[in-house]
Amino acid sequence: MIEAPVGEGSAGWRLDACASELFGITRSAAQKLIENGRILLNGNMALKKTRVKAGDICHLNPMEPIPSAIEAEDIPLEILYEDSELIVINKPRGMVVHPAPGHYGGTLVNALMFHCGSGLSGVNGILRPGIVHRIDKDTSGILVAAKTNRSHVSLAGQLENHSMDRVYHAIACGGIAQDSLTINKPIGRHPIDRKKMAVTEKNSKPAITHVYVLERFKRFCHIQVNLETGRTHQIRVHMAYIGRPLLGDEVYGKTNQGIGGGQILHARRLGFTHPVTGERMAFDTDLPLYFNEALEYSRRV
Repeated sequence: MIEAPVGEGSAGWRLDACASELFGITRSAAQKLIENGRILLNGNMALKKTRVKAGDICHLNPMEPIPSAIEAEDIPLEILYEDSELIVINKPRGMVVHPAPGHYGGTLVNALMFHCGSGLSGVNGILRPGIVHRIDKDTSGILVAAKTNRSHVSLAGQLENHSMDRVYHAIACGGIAQDSLTINKPIGRHPIDRKKMAVTEKNSKPAITHVYVLERFKRFCHIQVNLETGRTHQIRVHMAYIGRPLLGDEVYGKTNQGIGGGQILHARRLGFTHPVTGERMAFDTDLPLYFNEALEYSRRV
């Protein structure tokens, strides 16, 4: 049994939504676990719609690891760090993080299963073993995956309480007059296109993005983005909301701006506290080739 406290930021949430954040699982997975009595609130069974309070304790009886339905694949990984509790990966652009309809092979999970064998956490179910957080297929950069359930819960808790540092680099379309700005707008499912996210007050969660301009060009600008929260597509949605979608973003941008392959977005830095040793760890990567080529394109057009 694994336990995680409810933070101030989740006070008033439904139990299923809170458990999804605390344990790094989908809301539907949390609902099933609650219905099956595998997620408890303060040691007792509760309804998925129960409102939680700060200081409440959620208990999880996790699923077993080793998803038999997903095949291990010998896919090369750029490993930045690894020990018995976790593994830090620099994910290439174009790689899907976990299996989903249309992408049951060639994912980061398939590669991790080959590299780690049965040594991945089972908190997130059979399709997402070890996966604590995600980045989009066409976003490159640093991810941490958990090998044990205790590390998974600890890392998911750091995401929930905003103590995990996540720094991205991106290229935005258009100019930004300020050297820095903060976008504090809630994000939820798009009211019409359910495959997209949007800034909305309805069925949304708080989302805070800090933007710093690194270099300005005639039509674009190179930015650093620090995430305070981590909602789905947060950077892409927030930048589109202020009228500065990311270069190459074919979902939230109006055009590909003359460059293909998806949004120019790289998770450059990741920092967290090691779940067992308590050591503060930080990882940094160079900008990948596609990003530098996009910078050169931005300078000359």
